[in-house]
Amino acid sequence: MNQAAERLPPFVCGFRNGMNACLFAVFGNESPGNRSRYLCYTTDMNNTIGAIATATGGALAVIRVSGDEAVSRVNSIFSRDILEARGYTVHYGEILDGRETADQVLVTVFRAPKSYTGEDMCEISCHGGKYTAEKVLSLLYGAGVIPARRGEFTERAFLNGKMDLSQAESVNDLVTAKDEVNARSALSGLKGSVRKLLEPLLESLSQIVALIEVNIDYPEYDDVEQLSEEELLPRVNAWIEEISRLIEKAEAAVTVRNGLNTVLAGRPNVGKSSLLNALLEEDKAIVTDIAGTTRDVVEGTVRIDDITLHLYDTAGIRESSDTIEAIGIEKSRKALAKADLVIVVIDANEGITPEDQDLLDLTEGYPRIVVYNKKDQKDTGDELSISALNHDIEPLIQRIRKMYAEGILASKEDTLNNSRQIGLARSARESMMEVRKSLENGDEIDLVTVDLQNAWYALKEITGETGREDLLDEIFSRFCLGK
Repeated sequence: MNQAAERLPPFVCGFRNGMNACLFAVFGNESPGNRSRYLCYTTDMNNTIGAIATATGGALAVIRVSGDEAVSRVNSIFSRDILEARGYTVHYGEILDGRETADQVLVTVFRAPKSYTGEDMCEISCHGGKYTAEKVLSLLYGAGVIPARRGEFTERAFLNGKMDLSQAESVNDLVTAKDEVNARSALSGLKGSVRKLLEPLLESLSQIVALIEVNIDYPEYDDVEQLSEEELLPRVNAWIEEISRLIEKAEAAVTVRNGLNTVLAGRPNVGKSSLLNALLEEDKAIVTDIAGTTRDVVEGTVRIDDITLHLYDTAGIRESSDTIEAIGIEKSRKALAKADLVIVVIDANEGITPEDQDLLDLTEGYPRIVVYNKKDQKDTGDELSISALNHDIEPLIQRIRKMYAEGILASKEDTLNNSRQIGLARSARESMMEVRKSLENGDEIDLVTVDLQNAWYALKEITGETGREDLLDEIFSRFCLGK
């Protein structure tokens, strides 16, 4: 890990009023394991917690127990003495309910700090089903173990410095991943990819702040570089460009991983509903020769390789005096405003009409594919000619694959992983844009440290090295029990 990013010099932020200066220091040199010294959390780290960590109904179940008294609590209901057991050892025996055997189990012992949570831990592998695991868990509760909250094991791992907040989020992403793309992204995040992305940005920030600080505190030294807006502005611009590239890549990757809001747009009766049915391979939308049949937005979801398309078949966009059709057209325009991908359908028999051109102008700037439908009636020779009615849509499928499967999804580049992280990166960029504005306006250089500090805090909050209690509660409440 980059030591400069992990142990930053103090930020000294100045506020000047005439000849008076008010300075205060904000130190960034705390290691991850000391986070709880400065942040307030709802977790009571003195409790020993427990929960079932596997899905209900399986043949086997794993019960996780963590805390200073994890081993002694499990020992009190176990047929073997494991009080002095070393870490990474497995012990066969029985869970006892008084003198009766509740189950035959394997108990794995982990010793702090070499465990998932960084605390002493036990994992009890018992029989699954509806009754047995709950019985073992109830005996643990009777022995003084406290029920774990959602995500509390991973929260403790974060608080004990076993992982940063972006890695903790990746744990949940990995558990909930529904395809290879999301699983691959989660694994990358779990390995610390987000922290590595941020390190150069944090290093650049610390260098800029250090230069400003030296100019404030030691302006009389001959060997100190005299900093001016001419030297500082290029550094700030380069930083903004770098984080903008990071945000752009992350937004594209997150959008694709979550599924693309895909709007089928076109004039009435060009075959949008037939195309929806062909993509879904079912007759979801009504298809007739009557223009304006679709009066509302018809939805469906389809998978193309690792690409999820959330499809919206919209009413044909045109001028209409029909009140109901006009409502449908307005809904079409609203759907377009939220589209990640627009598939514009053109009637091959008629070519591009003035109404088609209006729609092409309206969707200019969107990620867009233009297809010529009704190839069975007239083949325009265009590479994107299809016949939706006959389910002959392979050219469209190949174009979607080329845009996404061979592009964003094929990329092995690491990115920010969710909207929280992207939002904080945007906040950091906005702070740096304020720095740029101040420099361009000729403000005193030392005054921009306020915005530099805000940018630094925003980036640090991505990994949880600065944060708020409600932020952590929100993130870890999404977890399942046992994680």
